[in-house]
Amino acid sequence: MKREKHTVVKSWREPKYVLLIFLFFILLLMGRFTYLSLAKEIDGVNLKQFSQDRITVDKELLAKRGTIYDRDGRALALNVSSYTLIAYLDPSRTTDIDNPQHVVDKEATAQALSKVLDAPYEYLLARLQVEGAYQVEFGVYGSKITELTKLEIENLELPGLDFIESTQRFYPNGTFASYIIGYAKRRDSDAIEGEMGVELAKEDLLKGINGSLTYQKDLYGYQIPDTPETRVEAIDGSDIYLTLDSTIQRFLEAAVKETSDQYKPEWMLIAIMDAKTGEILGSATSPTFNPNSLPQNMDYKNHLISEPYEPGSVMKTFTYLCAIDTGNYDGTKEYQSGSYKVGPNRVYDWNRYGWGKISYDTGYQYSSNVGAMHVAKEYLSPSELKGCLKKFGFGSETGIELSTEVSELSKEATGNVDFNENIELDWLSVSYGQGFSVTAIQILQALSIIANDGVMVKPHIIKKIVNKETGTEIESKIIKTGQLVQKESVLQMRDLMYKAVNSSFAVGRYYGIEGFDIIGKTGTAQIWEDGHYLQGDSNYLISFAGMFPKDDPQIIVYAAMKKPSTSTSTILATPVKEVLRNIAKYKNIFAESVDEMDVKSYSLDSYINMEVDRAKSILSKEGVEVITIGDGHTVVNQYPKKGASIITKDKVFLVTNGNTVTLEDLVGWSKNDVVTYATLANIPYSIEGHGFVTNQSIKPGTKLDTKDILKLTLQSTDDTDDSKKEEEPEKEA
Repeated sequence: MKREKHTVVKSWREPKYVLLIFLFFILLLMGRFTYLSLAKEIDGVNLKQFSQDRITVDKELLAKRGTIYDRDGRALALNVSSYTLIAYLDPSRTTDIDNPQHVVDKEATAQALSKVLDAPYEYLLARLQVEGAYQVEFGVYGSKITELTKLEIENLELPGLDFIESTQRFYPNGTFASYIIGYAKRRDSDAIEGEMGVELAKEDLLKGINGSLTYQKDLYGYQIPDTPETRVEAIDGSDIYLTLDSTIQRFLEAAVKETSDQYKPEWMLIAIMDAKTGEILGSATSPTFNPNSLPQNMDYKNHLISEPYEPGSVMKTFTYLCAIDTGNYDGTKEYQSGSYKVGPNRVYDWNRYGWGKISYDTGYQYSSNVGAMHVAKEYLSPSELKGCLKKFGFGSETGIELSTEVSELSKEATGNVDFNENIELDWLSVSYGQGFSVTAIQILQALSIIANDGVMVKPHIIKKIVNKETGTEIESKIIKTGQLVQKESVLQMRDLMYKAVNSSFAVGRYYGIEGFDIIGKTGTAQIWEDGHYLQGDSNYLISFAGMFPKDDPQIIVYAAMKKPSTSTSTILATPVKEVLRNIAKYKNIFAESVDEMDVKSYSLDSYINMEVDRAKSILSKEGVEVITIGDGHTVVNQYPKKGASIITKDKVFLVTNGNTVTLEDLVGWSKNDVVTYATLANIPYSIEGHGFVTNQSIKPGTKLDTKDILKLTLQSTDDTDDSKKEEEPEKEA
């Protein structure tokens, strides 16, 4: 029996399942796409906004920082453009082979750039050969490129090179008035921000208001053509004109540098203020700095406004003024000078032996601490003295437009006159400038009371502000107080200050200039540090506060020097007089004939081994009084030594190789001069009294024997004969 054949049909279940799974994912994916297309947000993210943000650029348009000028429109701080060099390496930038937009010949490009940038060829070539880079920069060699260097590179006509422009703050005069102008630095945001001085104090005006730019970008970050953009233009900062007079500032800078180089103080300051307007015409400080290249580890404290210190005897001016204004002051009244006992303590004059019984007025000229204490105790109560000094602005900020004059709440910054009224020594010490602190700008402000018949003028450094957008100008106003003291009191105080500079026996006589009517007061203050007063010859603060002309003051000057190598109160005389002489001529305050009579400073050379007649001839031309010791023809010693700074009418002693000494006429000489003379001439001597030589035991012209003892009598005098001089002042406070 024949069997039938059957066809077996196999199941297709596995492919079917695979197909179903595939269709499921296709449907799921389509559903997801549909959802993404229709939904506004996915997982809380707005997809439309997300896509726009990825191709949208929000760029800040930086405002141009305002320029700082001096009073005459000379730029002191301005913006300059600098550039960063970049090179495009990606060939996709080039769409036209005849106009390449990327670096084609890397070796030739590196070779050409190495000459312009003064950079190693190997370094530049390595930068141009970075794999996969779209563009590269060249480190320090390609940054901060000037306009001239940029133009030189452009003239090479090398394809693929471009520049990123940025702005830097530039100070064309370097260290000039650096503490006043301050400085500004670039932040990470590319914005330039002030950090000191006017740059910081007027940051809001100088920086302007930044704008913005919004546009769509392509894959490489460039703006897509024909797409909309939103632009808000920046508003440039205002220009600021300072009260500084660049000519006067240069006078100050030169004087401060020369004096600081000679005496090596911890710091030194000379500031000039217009007596009538309160405008700061100049302020120079040492040490200084260049804001274009800021040094590290430097204290950038502005000593004009933010260095409080005990002022010393310049404050006697304000003690006396407070007393005079009571209406009871009697300047002819006498007191015993030398020392003053307060409880268990005794306060001394700089001349510890005193000058006998002298008047209050004479005490001011001698810079007597004891006299100031007597005046304060007799005419003022503790609260009256404190109230008067506060009325004069001490202990409070002046409001000058500089960044570091901190609020009066910070006594460390603006000084402190809150002495203990119940402790007699505390408040009497204030009368001669010890036991409290002030700032230089406060002293300038208080001096304006004397210059303006009893009305105080606020110091300021801004002359005007110019809005470049609108063209409007805002002039700074002169701010005056009411009548703080009576005019009659001021006139009496001016007379005292005149005698303190122009009397032959006064401590401040070295600051006088014949015909200039300079009035003022010196100071030699001890320095309070770490809970005690420092000891040692260099641990003093030397100062001078004055003005001229006497009857109608136009210029106020304040100079101070901390810890100079020698602490005699005369060391500021040369720079102060040089500055005032130059200002007087520049401002035409006095006739030129007066200027020609001015005292000049002179740096001594060495005259040792020179013929005596030749040395005398050289020195005489400088207006120096030459004293020869011995009858020789050659100079073997001299005083002062080489390099010392002297002024017209000072004495220079030349010791010769001769053994016979003929005695000089010593009447009118100071103690310091006669001691120097007798020591160099090897003359035994004795001195009685203080002041100037009024009698000598051996007649002038006598040929001395080494056994002869020269007896000298000294006496103080009110004679204003400028040919007479007192001993070098010692420390006053």
